[in-house]
Amino acid sequence: MAYWLFKSEPDVFGYDHLVAAKREGWDGVRNYQARNFMREMRVGEQAVFYHSNAKPAGAAGICKVVRAAEPDPTQFDPTATYYDPRSRPDAPLWDWVTIAPVRKFRRFVSLDELKAMPELAGSRLLAKGNRLSVLPLTDDEFAAIVAAGGRKGAR
Repeated sequence: MAYWLFKSEPDVFGYDHLVAAKREGWDGVRNYQARNFMREMRVGEQAVFYHSNAKPAGAAGICKVVRAAEPDPTQFDPTATYYDPRSRPDAPLWDWVTIAPVRKFRRFVSLDELKAMPELAGSRLLAKGNRLSVLPLTDDEFAAIVAAGGRKGAR
């Protein structure tokens, strides 16, 4: 089983929004590498839900994949923010996965705390220039973030 990280701006769609929605398609991913990561995801795999572009940025909770990758419908809708005129229903370019909340962390884990964790020293999350909204985590990275959040992960 793989572990993942989903980044979102909390004022646009934060962990509390996911809790209220109960499940949500992770739409708007328009980076091929992030799209390919979503195509690797399997139902039941867990992820850290990360608040980006926030003060402070950091990990807010755990979510899980409840539906595997499928075409992101926003790519076909000319009125949608994430419309892509190059994409066609018979040849979609972009996918999404559907996620659901597992649990909010007892304590928010700030980016500064994440940077101080030895388990995350080589993490893609902390790599210079990383702007991906979806990325893989190792077992140790996931476990360290979950422990810092005050709860054990469901392994």
